[in-house]
Amino acid sequence: MNKRANTSKYISMLSDFGWKLYFGREEHKENLINLLNSLLEGEHVVADLTYSNVEEDGDQPYDRKVIFDLRCVGTGGEVFLVEMQLQNQDFFFDRAVSYTSRTISRLPKKGRAGNNYELPPVYFIAVLGFPIDLANREKYYYSAKIIDEFDQEVLYPKLSYKLLVLSNFNKPLAKLDTIIDQWMYLMKHLDELEGLPKYLDKRIFSRIFAIGELAKLTPEEQMSYISSLEQKRAYNATIAYAEKEGMEKGFEKGKLEERAKAEAEKLKSALELKKIGVAIENIAKALGLTVEQIEKLK
Repeated sequence: MNKRANTSKYISMLSDFGWKLYFGREEHKENLINLLNSLLEGEHVVADLTYSNVEEDGDQPYDRKVIFDLRCVGTGGEVFLVEMQLQNQDFFFDRAVSYTSRTISRLPKKGRAGNNYELPPVYFIAVLGFPIDLANREKYYYSAKIIDEFDQEVLYPKLSYKLLVLSNFNKPLAKLDTIIDQWMYLMKHLDELEGLPKYLDKRIFSRIFAIGELAKLTPEEQMSYISSLEQKRAYNATIAYAEKEGMEKGFEKGKLEERAKAEAEKLKSALELKKIGVAIENIAKALGLTVEQIEKLK
C-alpha cells in the first residue's frame, strides 16, 4: 500500500487505533495488565481483567452519557478506568472525579440485603499530553488518594488516581530508571523506533513490538490507522490555528487597552495642567492632544 508513506514501522500508541490495539483488545490484554501492575507496584496486583462496556447512560434521560476509553474489572471486582487525553482539557480533574463518582454509584453493593456499603477498589488511570501543574514542568507521574491533610495518612485506599503526564517526560533511553519510565518513553517514541531497544524490559515490552508492526495489519486496518492519524493531525492543526488566532486577537486587544490607558493618562495630566493655569495651546502641543479635548476637561 502506497499510503504507508509518512508512517513508521510501528503503530503509534498515541492514536485512537493504536491505543485500542495495544490495550483494548481481549487477545492483547496482557499489555494492559503489565501497565497497570507497573503503576500499582507494591499496592495491588492485577491477575486478570475482563473488559466492560465503555458507555454508561445517566440516571435521568437528560443526564449526559459517559464514554470511557477503557473500562475493566479485575478478578477481585476492582474497577479500572483507563483514559488517554492528549489535548488540553478544561476541568480535567472534574471529569476524573465525575467518572469515578458515576462508576462508584453504579457498583453493586455487597452484604445482606444491600445494607452493607462495602465497595471494591476503583482506579482512574490517565495518560495525558498536557501539563496539569504549570508551576511544575518536571513532574510526570502523579498518584493520589484521599488522605488526611495534616499527617498524610491515607483515609480511603480504595479510590486511586494515577496520572502520567507525557508532556513533562523527557528522559532519554539510557536514563529510564523505572518500568513507568520505560512505558512513558515507549508511548512517546514507539513510532520512531526500528526495534526493541536494549534499555526496555523484554519480558514486558517484546509483546508490544510483536503486535505493533504496521505491516502486519490488514489493508482495512491500515486504512483505519492512517485515518486516525490524519484525524489527529487535522485536530492538532485546528487547535494550532485557533491558538494563533487567539494570540493575535489577544495581542490586538492588548494594544488597544494600552492605547486607551495612555490616552487616559494624558487627559489626566492635561486636566491637572489646565487647573494650574497652563495655556491650553501649550498643553495640547506638549501632550499631543487637541484644543477641543482639553477644553472639555473639567
